[in-house]
Amino acid sequence: MKGLAGKVALVTGAAGTLGCAITARFRAEGMKVVATDLNCESIARESDLLPLTHDVTDADSWAGVMQSALGTFGSVDVLVNNAGVGSLPEPQDPENVTLAHWRAVHSVNVEGVLLGCQSAIRTMKHHGGAIVNVSSLAALAPSPKMAAYGSSKAAVRQLTMTVAAYCMQQGYKIRCNSIHPGWVLSDMTQGSRTPEELRAQERAIPMKRFAAAQEMASTVAFLCSEEASYITGAKFVVDGGLLIQ
Repeated sequence: MKGLAGKVALVTGAAGTLGCAITARFRAEGMKVVATDLNCESIARESDLLPLTHDVTDADSWAGVMQSALGTFGSVDVLVNNAGVGSLPEPQDPENVTLAHWRAVHSVNVEGVLLGCQSAIRTMKHHGGAIVNVSSLAALAPSPKMAAYGSSKAAVRQLTMTVAAYCMQQGYKIRCNSIHPGWVLSDMTQGSRTPEELRAQERAIPMKRFAAAQEMASTVAFLCSEEASYITGAKFVVDGGLLIQ
């Protein structure tokens, strides 16, 4: 992708399936990556890869991560707000979801993204950059069994547009876009469903297969590259045709 080599990216939720794929794609493009997660023991330190323990819901944690990134690599040019929570072992339907559960999901999925965007704007506003927020197909369609999750991801979409508009109004050369994955065959997907449920879910996808995490990573890389230099505030649905069926 044009314009990525030599740049520095910060990827949250980097220990998960999608985070690992995004990190690998950025490194393949010649980027340096700050890979953050609550549990980053599985991420090995390399000359182009800095793993950091990071609580995205904590402003001080964001400040520390940015300071470490700048101290190690000298810049942050790209932020991917990928950290998120989905299924928790409690009901999420709108009748039974508890307020504590609702707040726990929104704390990570919405407040974590807000803090990330704030941190990136303050860091990038003098030299420009790109932010990609990982939302979900659930932001664009009803999610009766996952009301907290769907609501949080819809908020990520609205925040993405707001950040994009604000940066343009302020004259900051910072683009902000969201991606909306459909069903990715991730650790979280496989761990929350039986084999029979997975097969039924796969059959329901118009393309008749789950997405690979690498396909999401390619979309993220594109949005961060100069190939997408005129794209901001946009939503990219990567769902194998689910939304249009």
